[in-house]
Amino acid sequence: MSVFSFRPDRSALVRRLRTAGCVYAEDEAELLIAAADSAGTLAGLVDRRVAGLPLEHVLGWAEFCGERIAVDPGVFVPRARTALLVDVAVAVTGPAAAVVDLCCGSGATTVALARRLAPRWLAAADVDPAAVACARRNLAPLAVPVFQGDLYDPLPVRWRGRLDLVLANAPYVPTAAVALMPPEARLHEAPVALDGGPDGLAVLRRVAEGAARWLAPGGHLVVETGQTQVDALRAALTAVGLHPTVTRDDDRDATAVTARRPG
Repeated sequence: MSVFSFRPDRSALVRRLRTAGCVYAEDEAELLIAAADSAGTLAGLVDRRVAGLPLEHVLGWAEFCGERIAVDPGVFVPRARTALLVDVAVAVTGPAAAVVDLCCGSGATTVALARRLAPRWLAAADVDPAAVACARRNLAPLAVPVFQGDLYDPLPVRWRGRLDLVLANAPYVPTAAVALMPPEARLHEAPVALDGGPDGLAVLRRVAEGAARWLAPGGHLVVETGQTQVDALRAALTAVGLHPTVTRDDDRDATAVTARRPG
């Protein structure tokens, strides 16, 4: 517990957060108080949150798979449901694997993979410069390289056909639905991390096409998608020669699709 030289009015803070539309006002109040070392600092944090900035951007971090992940302004905030992606990836990946995390955002999923696997190679990549900078900060203690570029483009060519696992939390929101997302996401996260094209699968199709070339025989691609997109994505994966399997977790409202390259 932090020791404060001021006594914040928790009840008033909760009321203000709730009035601003914060569903978990009590929990948020505790986190904001813990992040402040003075009344002035707390007031600034609360003002930013009430103005609509995501809590994680206000705090500068998000919790993911038991890890505290730095999240810079504008960078995609890791969602709790994406923990299913990590669980499924770990379940299908053997020891000493060669692993790449595409569309890595803050690097949250890469950190989780580093903690739960013992890969011989592990790297991350993202097209967004802000995300790459954030991921490099999170992954520096683990000595994991982060490449900047479009999907597989920045990866070393020598890795082609040798990857055991490709994980990608690629954008899958249909373009028309981005405007319907909560303002915390659509106004404060990079559009490139949200917009998946007309049907939401434009990026995921490209991920699948690349996986057919970059995976080793017997290797796996693991991606997140919307439940209503499963059939179309499964067809796209099958079309490039991969064998898909779907995992659904209703408690987390999460859907992961695994695709194996035959070996």
